[in-house]
Amino acid sequence: MNPTPNATPKPVALASPIVELRQYTLKPGRRETLIEIFDTEFIENQEDAGMTIIGQFRDLDRPDMFVWMRGFDSMDARKDALGAFYDGPVWAAHRDAANATMIDSDDVLLLRPAWPDAGFDLSGLRRPSAAKSTSDRNGLPGLVEISIHHLRPGTGADVAGRFRAEMVARLAQTGARLLGAFVTEPAANTFPRLPVRAGENVFVAVTGFHDADAHANHSLAASSAWRALIQSMQAVGTKPAETLWLVPTARSLLR
Repeated sequence: MNPTPNATPKPVALASPIVELRQYTLKPGRRETLIEIFDTEFIENQEDAGMTIIGQFRDLDRPDMFVWMRGFDSMDARKDALGAFYDGPVWAAHRDAANATMIDSDDVLLLRPAWPDAGFDLSGLRRPSAAKSTSDRNGLPGLVEISIHHLRPGTGADVAGRFRAEMVARLAQTGARLLGAFVTEPAANTFPRLPVRAGENVFVAVTGFHDADAHANHSLAASSAWRALIQSMQAVGTKPAETLWLVPTARSLLR
């Protein structure tokens, strides 16, 4: 049945008010081992504990990096969910195998949406089953770019506001799609057993492309407005921006 012309669209549920961006440095050649453990054992069990597994990725430039994101409803909910998972039986059963793949797992940024509707829209997405994903070791089609801009304290809101006003529409015109935009969550770490990067002030943009050709052909870099925005971010930057080129694993929701 078709909706009536005056029906009010159902609001989109965004995930999540609190987001962790996690970059793991792995031992050489161990990334596929960790992805298999993660995609088959950890996703549903973390979500059962009260968090959202937003996406997990292979880094195209760094073959020994695993990048993933998870979300929480609040900082208190984060504390409860992480405690439930890391004190639970699934982590206890698989932590030694997972930790054996890692050199460092402490590169973590704690983030919140940069404006009210800047969070991830995961509505309508369905994660493939673990059984189905084992046949696809190359992950999903498409590319995800995460750009991390390190800013002086007090400048994040201005950078986010300018990005929203000047760049969101331009991204869509170039064949890209803004998946989410974030700034540092300033609240204290509510689960100190897992460190986060302290003293950070970042603006993070997450952009999706249909495929490698779409990324190669998008023309935003030629935009004078984009160059001016980059220059303004560099003027208030504390170190060079990081750019992550990522391919979603087969069970990543974000793609």
